[in-house]
Amino acid sequence: MHMTDQLEPIASPQEQPDQTWVVNVALLWGKRKFLARVAVTAFLASTLVVVLLPNQYESTTRIMPPEQAGGGAAMLAALVGRGQAAGGLSSLAGGLFGGRSNGALFVDLLRSGTISGHLINRFQLQHVYGKRYVEDAAKKLARKTTISEDAKSGVITIDVEDKDRGRARDLAQAYVDELNALVVKVNTSSARREREFIERRMQAVDRELQQAQVEMSDFSTKNAAIDIKEQTRAMVDADAKIRGQLVASESELDSLEQIYGSQNARVRAAEARVGVLRRELSRESDGGAMPPGGQSDEADLPYPALRQLPALAVPWANLYRRVRIEETVYEMLSAQYETARIEEAKSVPTVSVIDPAGWPERKSSPHRLILILVSTLLALAAGSLSLLAQRFWLGLDETDTRRLIGRELGASLAHLVTRHGGGMQ
Repeated sequence: MHMTDQLEPIASPQEQPDQTWVVNVALLWGKRKFLARVAVTAFLASTLVVVLLPNQYESTTRIMPPEQAGGGAAMLAALVGRGQAAGGLSSLAGGLFGGRSNGALFVDLLRSGTISGHLINRFQLQHVYGKRYVEDAAKKLARKTTISEDAKSGVITIDVEDKDRGRARDLAQAYVDELNALVVKVNTSSARREREFIERRMQAVDRELQQAQVEMSDFSTKNAAIDIKEQTRAMVDADAKIRGQLVASESELDSLEQIYGSQNARVRAAEARVGVLRRELSRESDGGAMPPGGQSDEADLPYPALRQLPALAVPWANLYRRVRIEETVYEMLSAQYETARIEEAKSVPTVSVIDPAGWPERKSSPHRLILILVSTLLALAAGSLSLLAQRFWLGLDETDTRRLIGRELGASLAHLVTRHGGGMQ
């Protein structure tokens, strides 16, 4: 070629090493026009490519991982281990016994397949990234996400890069939301188990209390027994009062009969009062005597008869005691339930957000000027190396072993290319 024909071979294989760099510089200076064309071409091509690259925006959030109890940490570690290889699982298991910090566990949670799968479904990242499979979308999301932990403070930093500003911010915040949801979901602390047990016990006691109240209400309605103790006291007092009035009325009747005889109006009035008191006393004591019609007026009483109170006292007391026991148990369980809920809320770890994900104002990449300069310099270096390589090749003797090997390799490669091209045709 034109560039090769103008290259001068090495005059002597025994050229002094201290003169080599002078010869190389002279060669490159002589080919400065060619190198300039290479640099300009690389500059224009890299500029065109870089201009077509979309802007990328980065949103960052910083969180403080919560203190996690042993049981909850084991469940979280098991969940992370499901999506990792055996080596990763073994290292995580070692961390649970003191080899790793609590922050490292939450870093692994943020990188887990559970959270990435939720984010892919939530933001439809398969469509956004143009990936057919969820696994490929997860890999690209992992490349666009940087999760790091500060070794001293334990603060975890989440950086998410995306071509859409809003989606970058939402993804960074979604990492925190999904981590919180995952931690709450797998939390199996003793406070939660206690709360669930008390809740089930409260439901059972509530059913028993309602049943006991219904049974006592039916018993009280059927027997007019509201409060046997108070009813007994009231009826005994009423019976004593009626008996006292009856004794006084009978004494008055005897006196009036001795004075006025049995046909006197005052005597008849006293007899009427004595009869009323006796019927009232009989009614209070045993429901009254059976009337001529054969039906007692006991059913008309708004309260049980005095003679029925001993028989009603035992079942009423049992029902009352059962209701009171169920009420006491329910009240105690209610207090314990509220305490368990408070303890559960305390025991559920929550992530403390130090710096929430913000709206990215500037692009994070690509750095177009740097890319253009690096591409131009690499092309210039490649052109220079090619010139030096050609000069070195031309300077080799025809019988040099390296030249012979190079020719054989070139002939073999040409043969393979020709045969492959013929097979394609």
